[in-house]
Amino acid sequence: MTKRKICVVTGSRAEYGLLYWLMREIAVDKDLELQIITTGMHLSSDFGNTYQQIEKDGFIINKKVDMLLSSDNEVAISKSMGLGMMGFADAFSDLQPDLIVVLGDRFEIFSAVSVAMIAKIPVAHLHGGETTEGAFDESIRHSITKMSHVHFAATNEYKNRIIQLGEQPNKVFNVGGLGIDNINKLNLLSKTDFENAIGFNLGEKNILVTFHPVTLEKSTSEMQFQALLDSISELKNTKIIFTKTNSDTDGKVINRMIDSYVAKQDNAIAFISMGQLNYLSALQFMDAVVGNSSSGLLEAPTFKIGTINIGDRQKGRIKADSVISCMPNKSSINNAFKELYSKQFQSIVDKVENPYGRGGASKEISKIIKGIRLDGIIKKSFYNVNAF
Repeated sequence: MTKRKICVVTGSRAEYGLLYWLMREIAVDKDLELQIITTGMHLSSDFGNTYQQIEKDGFIINKKVDMLLSSDNEVAISKSMGLGMMGFADAFSDLQPDLIVVLGDRFEIFSAVSVAMIAKIPVAHLHGGETTEGAFDESIRHSITKMSHVHFAATNEYKNRIIQLGEQPNKVFNVGGLGIDNINKLNLLSKTDFENAIGFNLGEKNILVTFHPVTLEKSTSEMQFQALLDSISELKNTKIIFTKTNSDTDGKVINRMIDSYVAKQDNAIAFISMGQLNYLSALQFMDAVVGNSSSGLLEAPTFKIGTINIGDRQKGRIKADSVISCMPNKSSINNAFKELYSKQFQSIVDKVENPYGRGGASKEISKIIKGIRLDGIIKKSFYNVNAF
Protein backbone atom coordinates (compact mmCIF):
# COMPACT_ATOMS: atom_id res chain seq x y z
CA MET A 1 0.00 0.00 0.00
CA THR A 2 1.26 3.48 -0.88
CA LYS A 3 2.09 5.58 2.14
CA ARG A 4 -0.02 8.68 2.73
CA LYS A 5 2.26 11.71 2.38
CA ILE A 6 1.72 14.18 5.23
CA CYS A 7 3.46 17.53 4.72
CA VAL A 8 4.00 19.62 7.86
CA VAL A 9 4.70 23.31 7.26
CA THR A 10 6.42 25.20 10.09
CA GLY A 11 7.60 28.80 10.21
CA SER A 12 8.49 29.59 13.81
CA ARG A 13 10.27 28.16 16.85
CA ALA A 14 7.15 28.19 19.03
CA GLU A 15 5.01 26.52 16.37
CA TYR A 16 7.58 23.76 15.83
CA GLY A 17 7.65 23.14 19.56
CA LEU A 18 3.92 22.45 19.46
CA LEU A 19 4.19 20.28 16.34
CA TYR A 20 7.18 18.22 17.52
CA TRP A 21 5.36 15.21 19.00
CA LEU A 22 2.86 15.09 16.14
CA MET A 23 5.77 15.00 13.69
CA ARG A 24 7.27 12.14 15.73
CA GLU A 25 3.97 10.22 15.57
CA ILE A 26 3.78 10.64 11.80
CA ALA A 27 7.45 9.73 11.29
CA VAL A 28 7.19 6.37 13.08
CA ASP A 29 3.89 5.32 11.47
CA LYS A 30 4.54 2.70 8.77
CA ASP A 31 1.54 3.88 6.76
CA LEU A 32 2.53 7.56 6.71
CA GLU A 33 5.39 9.48 5.07
CA LEU A 34 6.44 12.68 6.82
CA GLN A 35 7.41 15.64 4.66
CA ILE A 36 8.67 18.88 6.25
CA ILE A 37 8.75 22.38 4.82
CA THR A 38 10.46 25.07 6.88
CA THR A 39 9.93 28.75 6.23
CA GLY A 40 9.76 32.16 7.89
CA MET A 41 11.75 32.69 11.08
CA HIS A 42 13.30 29.21 10.94
CA LEU A 43 15.48 30.38 8.06
CA SER A 44 16.48 33.76 9.47
CA SER A 45 19.67 34.44 11.39
CA ASP A 46 17.81 37.25 13.19
CA PHE A 47 15.67 34.57 14.84
CA GLY A 48 18.38 31.99 15.46
CA ASN A 49 18.28 29.85 12.29
CA THR A 50 16.03 27.46 14.17
CA TYR A 51 15.72 25.05 11.23
CA GLN A 52 18.99 23.70 12.59
CA GLN A 53 17.18 22.53 15.73
CA ILE A 54 14.72 20.60 13.58
CA GLU A 55 17.62 18.84 11.87
CA LYS A 56 19.34 18.29 15.22
CA ASP A 57 16.18 16.57 16.43
CA GLY A 58 16.65 14.00 13.66
CA PHE A 59 14.10 15.22 11.11
CA ILE A 60 14.82 15.59 7.40
CA ILE A 61 13.70 18.92 5.95
CA ASN A 62 12.38 18.32 2.44
CA LYS A 63 12.04 21.95 1.35
CA LYS A 64 13.00 25.39 2.63
CA VAL A 65 10.87 28.34 1.56
CA ASP A 66 12.81 31.53 2.31
CA MET A 67 10.34 34.42 2.42
CA LEU A 68 11.20 36.97 5.14
CA LEU A 69 12.49 40.38 4.13
CA SER A 70 14.83 42.23 6.50
CA SER A 71 12.29 44.92 7.38
CA ASP A 72 9.30 44.28 9.66
CA ASN A 73 6.91 47.00 8.50
CA GLU A 74 3.51 46.35 6.89
CA VAL A 75 4.82 46.65 3.32
CA ALA A 76 7.68 44.20 3.94
CA ILE A 77 5.40 41.62 5.55
CA SER A 78 2.94 41.83 2.64
CA LYS A 79 5.81 41.36 0.19
CA SER A 80 7.08 38.42 2.26
CA MET A 81 3.69 36.77 1.90
CA GLY A 82 3.97 37.08 -1.87
CA LEU A 83 7.45 35.56 -1.88
CA GLY A 84 6.15 32.76 0.27
CA MET A 85 3.36 31.92 -2.15
CA MET A 86 5.84 31.59 -4.99
CA GLY A 87 8.08 29.33 -2.92
CA PHE A 88 5.23 27.13 -1.67
CA ALA A 89 3.89 26.71 -5.21
CA ASP A 90 7.18 25.11 -6.25
CA ALA A 91 7.54 23.09 -3.03
CA PHE A 92 4.05 21.56 -3.19
CA SER A 93 4.46 20.84 -6.90
CA ASP A 94 7.67 18.91 -6.19
CA LEU A 95 6.51 17.05 -3.06
CA GLN A 96 2.93 16.23 -4.15
CA PRO A 97 1.63 15.75 -0.58
CA ASP A 98 -1.68 14.02 0.12
CA LEU A 99 -2.39 16.28 3.11
CA ILE A 100 -0.81 19.44 4.47
CA VAL A 101 -0.70 20.02 8.24
CA VAL A 102 -0.47 23.57 9.61
CA LEU A 103 -0.88 25.19 12.99
CA GLY A 104 -2.26 28.53 14.04
CA ASP A 105 -2.44 31.91 12.50
CA ARG A 106 0.79 33.39 11.20
CA PHE A 107 1.14 35.11 7.84
CA GLU A 108 3.67 32.52 6.65
CA ILE A 109 1.07 29.79 7.11
CA PHE A 110 -1.59 31.87 5.37
CA SER A 111 0.66 31.96 2.29
CA ALA A 112 1.16 28.19 2.40
CA VAL A 113 -2.55 27.39 2.76
CA SER A 114 -3.54 29.85 0.02
CA VAL A 115 -1.29 27.96 -2.38
CA ALA A 116 -2.58 24.58 -1.18
CA MET A 117 -6.15 25.72 -1.89
CA ILE A 118 -5.30 26.62 -5.48
CA ALA A 119 -3.35 23.36 -5.87
CA LYS A 120 -6.36 21.39 -4.54
CA ILE A 121 -4.37 19.83 -1.70
CA PRO A 122 -6.36 19.06 1.49
CA VAL A 123 -5.31 20.92 4.64
CA ALA A 124 -5.52 19.89 8.30
CA HIS A 125 -5.55 22.94 10.58
CA LEU A 126 -4.54 22.85 14.25
CA HIS A 127 -5.59 25.38 16.93
CA GLY A 128 -8.32 26.97 14.85
CA GLY A 129 -11.45 28.60 16.24
CA GLU A 130 -9.53 30.75 18.73
CA THR A 131 -9.87 34.51 19.03
CA THR A 132 -7.16 37.14 19.49
CA GLU A 133 -8.84 40.47 18.97
CA GLY A 134 -5.68 42.58 19.17
CA ALA A 135 -3.78 40.93 16.33
CA PHE A 136 -4.33 40.38 12.61
CA ASP A 137 -3.71 36.72 13.47
CA GLU A 138 -7.46 36.68 14.23
CA SER A 139 -8.44 37.19 10.60
CA ILE A 140 -5.65 34.96 9.31
CA ARG A 141 -6.69 32.10 11.62
CA HIS A 142 -10.34 32.18 10.52
CA SER A 143 -9.31 32.49 6.86
CA ILE A 144 -7.12 29.39 7.22
CA THR A 145 -10.12 27.59 8.74
CA LYS A 146 -12.17 28.31 5.61
CA MET A 147 -9.37 27.01 3.37
CA SER A 148 -8.90 23.85 5.45
CA HIS A 149 -10.70 20.51 5.41
CA VAL A 150 -9.93 18.82 8.73
CA HIS A 151 -9.85 20.77 11.98
CA PHE A 152 -8.27 20.06 15.36
CA ALA A 153 -9.41 22.42 18.10
CA ALA A 154 -7.98 22.86 21.60
CA THR A 155 -11.29 23.25 23.48
CA ASN A 156 -14.97 22.51 22.90
CA GLU A 157 -15.72 26.22 22.61
CA TYR A 158 -13.18 26.56 19.81
CA LYS A 159 -14.60 23.46 18.11
CA ASN A 160 -18.06 25.06 18.15
CA ARG A 161 -16.66 28.28 16.70
CA ILE A 162 -15.15 26.39 13.76
CA ILE A 163 -18.55 24.82 13.11
CA GLN A 164 -20.10 28.28 13.42
CA LEU A 165 -17.81 29.32 10.54
CA GLY A 166 -19.59 26.73 8.39
CA GLU A 167 -17.33 23.70 8.74
CA GLN A 168 -18.88 20.23 8.87
CA PRO A 169 -19.06 18.90 12.47
CA ASN A 170 -17.73 15.46 11.44
CA LYS A 171 -14.51 17.13 10.28
CA VAL A 172 -13.94 19.10 13.51
CA PHE A 173 -12.24 17.42 16.49
CA ASN A 174 -11.57 18.69 20.02
CA VAL A 175 -8.20 17.16 20.92
CA GLY A 176 -6.91 19.65 23.51
CA GLY A 177 -3.80 21.80 23.39
CA LEU A 178 -0.67 20.42 21.73
CA GLY A 179 1.70 22.14 24.14
CA ILE A 180 0.69 19.90 27.01
CA ASP A 181 2.21 16.89 25.21
CA ASN A 182 5.60 18.58 25.49
CA ILE A 183 5.15 19.10 29.22
CA ASN A 184 4.15 15.48 29.72
CA LYS A 185 6.77 13.86 27.49
CA LEU A 186 9.94 15.94 27.87
CA ASN A 187 12.35 15.19 30.70
CA LEU A 188 12.49 18.70 32.09
CA LEU A 189 15.71 19.99 33.61
CA SER A 190 16.39 20.33 37.32
CA LYS A 191 16.97 23.85 38.61
CA THR A 192 20.76 23.41 38.66
CA ASP A 193 20.86 21.88 35.19
CA PHE A 194 18.61 24.63 33.87
CA GLU A 195 20.79 27.39 35.32
CA ASN A 196 23.87 25.75 33.81
CA ALA A 197 22.13 25.38 30.43
CA ILE A 198 21.29 29.08 30.15
CA GLY A 199 24.29 30.46 32.04
CA PHE A 200 22.13 32.41 34.46
CA ASN A 201 21.29 31.93 38.13
CA LEU A 202 17.71 32.25 39.30
CA GLY A 203 16.75 34.36 42.30
CA GLU A 204 14.28 34.60 45.14
CA LYS A 205 11.62 35.68 42.63
CA ASN A 206 11.66 34.93 38.88
CA ILE A 207 9.55 35.94 35.90
CA LEU A 208 9.63 35.07 32.19
CA VAL A 209 8.71 37.92 29.85
CA THR A 210 7.49 37.55 26.27
CA PHE A 211 5.82 40.55 24.63
CA HIS A 212 4.75 40.58 20.98
CA PRO A 213 3.50 43.56 18.95
CA VAL A 214 -0.25 44.13 18.97
CA THR A 215 -0.50 44.12 15.19
CA LEU A 216 -3.95 45.71 14.85
CA GLU A 217 -2.82 48.81 16.73
CA LYS A 218 -0.75 51.53 15.09
CA SER A 219 2.76 51.97 16.51
CA THR A 220 1.83 51.14 20.12
CA SER A 221 4.54 48.51 20.65
CA GLU A 222 7.23 50.83 21.97
CA MET A 223 4.92 52.65 24.38
CA GLN A 224 3.35 49.46 25.75
CA PHE A 225 6.61 47.61 26.16
CA GLN A 226 8.23 50.60 27.85
CA ALA A 227 5.39 50.56 30.40
CA LEU A 228 6.21 46.92 31.11
CA LEU A 229 9.94 47.66 31.47
CA ASP A 230 9.19 50.55 33.81
CA SER A 231 7.06 48.28 35.97
CA ILE A 232 9.49 45.36 36.21
CA SER A 233 12.32 47.77 36.99
CA GLU A 234 10.62 48.39 40.34
CA LEU A 235 10.45 44.71 41.31
CA LYS A 236 12.70 43.72 44.21
CA ASN A 237 14.87 40.58 44.33
CA THR A 238 13.58 39.43 40.95
CA LYS A 239 15.40 37.72 38.08
CA ILE A 240 13.99 38.28 34.59
CA ILE A 241 14.23 36.04 31.53
CA PHE A 242 13.20 37.66 28.23
CA THR A 243 12.34 35.71 25.09
CA LYS A 244 12.37 37.89 22.00
CA THR A 245 9.46 38.58 19.71
CA ASN A 246 8.35 37.01 16.42
CA SER A 247 8.76 38.53 12.96
CA ASP A 248 5.67 40.71 13.37
CA THR A 249 5.19 44.37 12.54
CA ASP A 250 7.44 46.40 14.89
CA GLY A 251 8.97 43.27 16.39
CA LYS A 252 12.48 44.64 15.96
CA VAL A 253 11.55 47.70 18.04
CA ILE A 254 10.78 45.46 21.00
CA ASN A 255 13.89 43.34 20.50
CA ARG A 256 16.12 46.42 20.52
CA MET A 257 14.47 47.60 23.74
CA ILE A 258 15.12 44.20 25.32
CA ASP A 259 18.80 44.32 24.33
CA SER A 260 19.16 47.84 25.73
CA TYR A 261 17.48 46.89 29.02
CA VAL A 262 19.48 43.69 29.54
CA ALA A 263 22.77 45.50 28.81
CA LYS A 264 22.14 47.78 31.80
CA GLN A 265 20.83 45.15 34.25
CA ASP A 266 22.58 42.26 35.99
CA ASN A 267 19.30 40.57 36.93
CA ALA A 268 18.09 39.97 33.37
CA ILE A 269 18.95 37.81 30.37
CA ALA A 270 17.46 37.57 26.87
CA PHE A 271 17.14 34.81 24.28
CA ILE A 272 16.21 34.79 20.62
CA SER A 273 15.08 31.20 21.11
CA MET A 274 15.37 29.13 24.28
CA GLY A 275 14.20 25.90 22.64
CA GLN A 276 11.32 23.86 24.02
CA LEU A 277 13.31 22.00 26.65
CA ASN A 278 14.83 25.11 28.22
CA TYR A 279 11.62 27.12 27.89
CA LEU A 280 9.37 24.55 29.54
CA SER A 281 12.03 23.76 32.14
CA ALA A 282 12.08 27.48 32.98
CA LEU A 283 8.34 27.52 33.69
CA GLN A 284 8.88 25.12 36.59
CA PHE A 285 10.81 27.82 38.44
CA MET A 286 8.93 30.99 37.45
CA ASP A 287 6.45 32.94 39.53
CA ALA A 288 4.71 34.03 36.34
CA VAL A 289 4.77 34.33 32.57
CA VAL A 290 4.44 38.06 31.84
CA GLY A 291 3.51 39.76 28.55
CA ASN A 292 1.05 38.77 25.84
CA SER A 293 2.22 35.37 24.60
CA SER A 294 -0.25 32.53 24.12
CA SER A 295 2.07 30.33 26.20
CA GLY A 296 0.89 32.13 29.31
CA LEU A 297 -2.61 30.88 28.54
CA LEU A 298 -1.93 27.47 26.99
CA GLU A 299 0.97 26.07 29.03
CA ALA A 300 1.64 28.10 32.19
CA PRO A 301 -1.51 26.86 34.02
CA THR A 302 -0.23 23.28 33.84
CA PHE A 303 2.77 24.37 35.95
CA LYS A 304 0.50 26.00 38.55
CA ILE A 305 2.10 29.41 38.01
CA GLY A 306 0.56 32.80 37.34
CA THR A 307 0.23 34.67 34.08
CA ILE A 308 0.10 38.44 33.70
CA ASN A 309 -1.62 38.95 30.35
CA ILE A 310 -1.07 42.52 29.14
CA GLY A 311 -3.31 44.33 26.66
CA ASP A 312 -5.53 43.01 23.86
CA ARG A 313 -3.30 40.64 21.89
CA GLN A 314 -4.86 37.54 23.50
CA LYS A 315 -8.29 39.09 24.07
CA GLY A 316 -11.01 36.50 23.43
CA ARG A 317 -8.98 33.39 24.26
CA ILE A 318 -10.13 31.07 27.04
CA LYS A 319 -8.18 31.82 30.21
CA ALA A 320 -7.55 29.78 33.35
CA ASP A 321 -8.16 31.35 36.78
CA SER A 322 -4.37 31.74 37.06
CA VAL A 323 -4.37 34.46 34.38
CA ILE A 324 -4.42 38.11 35.48
CA SER A 325 -5.40 40.42 32.61
CA CYS A 326 -4.38 44.07 32.76
CA MET A 327 -4.10 47.20 30.64
CA PRO A 328 -0.80 48.03 28.87
CA ASN A 329 0.16 50.85 31.22
CA LYS A 330 2.49 50.98 34.20
CA SER A 331 -0.17 51.46 36.85
CA SER A 332 -2.24 48.50 35.69
CA ILE A 333 0.83 46.26 35.35
CA ASN A 334 1.99 47.25 38.85
CA ASN A 335 -1.40 46.26 40.24
CA ALA A 336 -1.18 42.94 38.42
CA PHE A 337 2.15 42.18 40.12
CA LYS A 338 0.64 43.02 43.50
CA GLU A 339 -2.20 40.59 42.82
CA LEU A 340 0.24 37.93 41.58
CA TYR A 341 2.10 37.83 44.89
CA SER A 342 -1.00 38.04 47.10
CA LYS A 343 -1.86 35.06 49.29
CA GLN A 344 -5.37 34.92 47.86
CA PHE A 345 -4.13 34.61 44.28
CA GLN A 346 -1.46 32.06 45.16
CA SER A 347 -4.13 29.85 46.71
CA ILE A 348 -6.04 30.02 43.41
CA VAL A 349 -2.94 29.13 41.37
CA ASP A 350 -2.26 26.07 43.51
CA LYS A 351 -5.64 24.58 42.52
CA VAL A 352 -5.92 25.75 38.91
CA GLU A 353 -6.86 23.38 36.08
CA ASN A 354 -5.63 23.97 32.54
CA PRO A 355 -8.69 24.51 30.28
CA TYR A 356 -6.69 23.16 27.33
CA GLY A 357 -6.68 19.58 28.62
CA ARG A 358 -4.16 17.11 29.95
CA GLY A 359 -2.31 15.94 26.84
CA GLY A 360 -2.61 13.25 24.17
CA ALA A 361 -3.44 15.59 21.28
CA SER A 362 -0.53 14.51 19.05
CA LYS A 363 -1.43 10.82 19.10
CA GLU A 364 -5.11 11.56 18.49
CA ILE A 365 -4.39 13.87 15.54
CA SER A 366 -2.02 11.33 13.96
CA LYS A 367 -4.66 8.62 14.25
CA ILE A 368 -7.32 10.79 12.61
CA ILE A 369 -5.21 12.06 9.70
CA LYS A 370 -4.14 8.49 9.00
CA GLY A 371 -7.68 7.16 8.79
CA ILE A 372 -9.76 10.01 7.42
CA ARG A 373 -11.04 9.68 3.86
CA LEU A 374 -9.50 12.26 1.55
CA ASP A 375 -11.47 11.34 -1.59
CA GLY A 376 -13.87 14.17 -2.36
CA ILE A 377 -12.79 16.20 0.68
CA ILE A 378 -11.77 19.28 -1.34
CA LYS A 379 -15.37 20.26 -2.15
CA LYS A 380 -17.02 21.50 1.04
CA SER A 381 -20.65 22.26 1.83
CA PHE A 382 -21.29 25.16 4.20
CA TYR A 383 -22.76 23.89 7.45
CA ASN A 384 -25.64 26.10 8.59
CA VAL A 385 -25.93 25.93 12.39
CA ASN A 386 -29.52 27.21 12.16
CA ALA A 387 -30.62 24.61 9.62
CA PHE A 388 -32.66 22.62 12.14
